Amino acid sequence: MSVKITQQKIAEIVGGKLVQGAPDTLIAGLNSVTEASSGEVTFLGNPRYLPSVKTTRATCILVPTGFKPDDAPTGAGLIEVANPTLAFSAVIREFAPPPPPFTPGVHPSATVAGSAEFNPLKVSIGAGVVIEDGVSIGDGTTIHPGAVIGMKARLGVNCVIHSNVTLKDRVLLGDRVIIHSGTVIGTDGFGYEFTQGQHQKIEQVGIVQIDNDVEIGSCTTIDRARFGRTWIGEGTKIDNLVQIGHNCIIGRHCIIVSQTGISGSTRIGDFVTMGGQVGVAGHLEIGSRVLLFAKSGVTKSLKEPGAYTGYPARPLMEGRKMLTYPARVPELIDRVRLLEEKLAALEAKA
Repeated sequence: MSVKITQQKIAEIVGGKLVQGAPDTLIAGLNSVTEASSGEVTFLGNPRYLPSVKTTRATCILVPTGFKPDDAPTGAGLIEVANPTLAFSAVIREFAPPPPPFTPGVHPSATVAGSAEFNPLKVSIGAGVVIEDGVSIGDGTTIHPGAVIGMKARLGVNCVIHSNVTLKDRVLLGDRVIIHSGTVIGTDGFGYEFTQGQHQKIEQVGIVQIDNDVEIGSCTTIDRARFGRTWIGEGTKIDNLVQIGHNCIIGRHCIIVSQTGISGSTRIGDFVTMGGQVGVAGHLEIGSRVLLFAKSGVTKSLKEPGAYTGYPARPLMEGRKMLTYPARVPELIDRVRLLEEKLAALEAKA
């Protein structure tokens, strides 16, 4: 049976105020501002979608404090909240199907070393999981089918390891760490020394440490340290398809977006944001509260807080100016050609 909630109830759920619309109007679903239909609730989380709000068919809209009702369709319910994007998450939880319950136990097809330490009544280990010698798993942790946990790895409480994740030997996870499918943590760093006409492998004997409340997307790779540790700080969120090299240190509460590559031994401060396809050279330092726009290339350390863009990455306005120059090359070529023609004409007259 589908869920139906009044607009007033939604306002209470999100801690907002119903400033327009009937309190008892029923809402039966949710959708984006462009796709919503009658009977659904949506939200305005970004000013760029304001034109879409004016034409949306949604019955109810979560809007930021101070929103002008004239910018919404006549008769649409409006609920003012401080942060519509965050508030909409509460609405999603209300309408979404409940998450699967935590089911403790070890699936019969799992391969578990006798020296592994965990309480089978307080963890959930799925089909085909491999848990090697010396592993320690905290209470409330779920390991989904096909995951491999290497020797002497330690997992904290309430972690979620999704299907086909590989945690290599001696990886350390804090509490409430989430790792999505296909990610590999703790492979050898990419280290070779060219000698006698060939690439000689350099041993990689360190570890990866991931602190509390980190979430890592699918098909991301984080290399073990050559020695010491590769370290991901508390609360950092890493997207799909990210590569983090050996001995990198990532600070607390950073955001690293997909297809970013961070070369070995780079240190990144707290609250750093990296857009998609950012590239960072090795052995650099990026200070706290640095924002790197998508496709920025970092070739030297950036220690001052602020926004950077371009290749090589420069402070935002300077970087944007440099990015516009290549687009002007055809125009400059035409101007040079015209000047050459004028010069030739003057020389002919002379």
